[in-house]
Amino acid sequence: MSAALKPEAATPLMRLRDVHVTFQTRDRTVHAVNGVDMDLAQGEVLCILGESGSGKSVTLRALMRLLPKFAKVSGSVEVAGRDVMAMSERELSRYRGGDVSMIFQEPMTAMDPVFTIGRQIAEAVQRHEGVSRSAADARALELLELVQIPSAKRRLAAYPHELSGGLRQRAMIAVALACKPKLLLADEPTTALDATVQIQVLLLLRELQQKLGMGVIFVTHDLGVAGEIADRVAVMYAGKVVEEGPVAGFMSGPAHPYPRGLLNSTVHGNMRGKKLTTIPGAPPSLATKPMNCSFAPRCALAEQACLDAIPPMVELGGDRRGRCIKLG
Repeated sequence: MSAALKPEAATPLMRLRDVHVTFQTRDRTVHAVNGVDMDLAQGEVLCILGESGSGKSVTLRALMRLLPKFAKVSGSVEVAGRDVMAMSERELSRYRGGDVSMIFQEPMTAMDPVFTIGRQIAEAVQRHEGVSRSAADARALELLELVQIPSAKRRLAAYPHELSGGLRQRAMIAVALACKPKLLLADEPTTALDATVQIQVLLLLRELQQKLGMGVIFVTHDLGVAGEIADRVAVMYAGKVVEEGPVAGFMSGPAHPYPRGLLNSTVHGNMRGKKLTTIPGAPPSLATKPMNCSFAPRCALAEQACLDAIPPMVELGGDRRGRCIKLG
């Protein structure tokens, strides 16, 4: 684990304040992200946890401004001191891949199938750094070696379908690192991989993050992945952060009932013969904007006050905070 700076120790590399994302279609409005505040320090790894539909990936795409035209984004998004929401299309073109890069969940669909791996990496280098084709090709080879792809020189001429899942994911990491980004966004990059390859990719990402000094936001629903790679954890539910803090304190005992439920429902080695504890119910529909604690219908500790208003975020000490009336 990297020796991360605390968010308050320096100006944050990434700063989100009251970020909302809604998707407006002809039939309905979906409130996907509902007031997210989040900081990331230079050289820090933050894992965003939560069930599918909690707003994790939408938050990353808001950072990149990669959401569709029917999405409405409000709030403040700053990266490296720059206002992302005020950027023109030309500024965004330099920002994406330059200041911020993204590793997508499925490299087979994220990479162009008709271009070789080497060409796709070299194109990113040429576009952002304005170097010659030969210099870009040399940089592509350097990156494939950096992500530990065997026979790197030969793989430059390979197409995505000619690589295994693990090698495609390493190639996707190489594309993301092509222009030396300050911030790397990883959207469940190991979900499609088997367990052995998954741990190899996680160890590689952690090694590269430490070597290059990048800030990393890693989206996952896997608590084991968070424990392996994160410095801090932020847990999202129904588009809001419900708990945030250092990974060690989180793993030893989450404060909010929802992440406690996530931790209790995780399978581990000494559970043979034991019944798995689960969280009852299902996440709420986000067709209606949350006006109270969204987790209350599934929470064993819920009371009437939980249904009356949205609980405020409470400072818990030790760089931890949580959103629950029981924590006040």
